[in-house]
Formats: sequence, C-alpha cells, structure tokens
Amino acid sequence: MAERKPFLLRLDPEIHEALQSWAADELRSLNGQIEWILRDAVRRAGRLKAGRRPGGEGPKGRSEG
Repeated sequence: MAERKPFLLRLDPEIHEALQSWAADELRSLNGQIEWILRDAVRRAGRLKAGRRPGGEGPKGRSEG
C-alpha cells in the first residue's frame, strides 16, 4: 500500500457537517470521503491517470482482486 501523508485541514463547520453526512451516505469515513472527492477532482482536471488507484484500492476503499 502506498504511504499516506498526514495533512491538517481546517473546515468551516457547515462544510464539515455536509461532508460528514455525505460520507455516511456513501459508507465512507470523513477522511475517505475527502480523499475520494479530491482524487476525483484531480483526475477530472487531467492531473492524475484514470487507471488503478495507488495502494490497489477499488471503489470505496475496498481492495481490488
């Protein structure tokens, strides 16, 4: 699995609540949801290859295989 880099993120409470609710709906942790949103945005901007995810993770953080 690829190494994870810790990163402090300050959020407006309203954004935090909305992300937490979205994460719960998707059965993800808040951290996993934020990473998914960022990865999708980076991929859509053409800054990340659309292939296999680092660490071999499939949808919603589940291992592929």
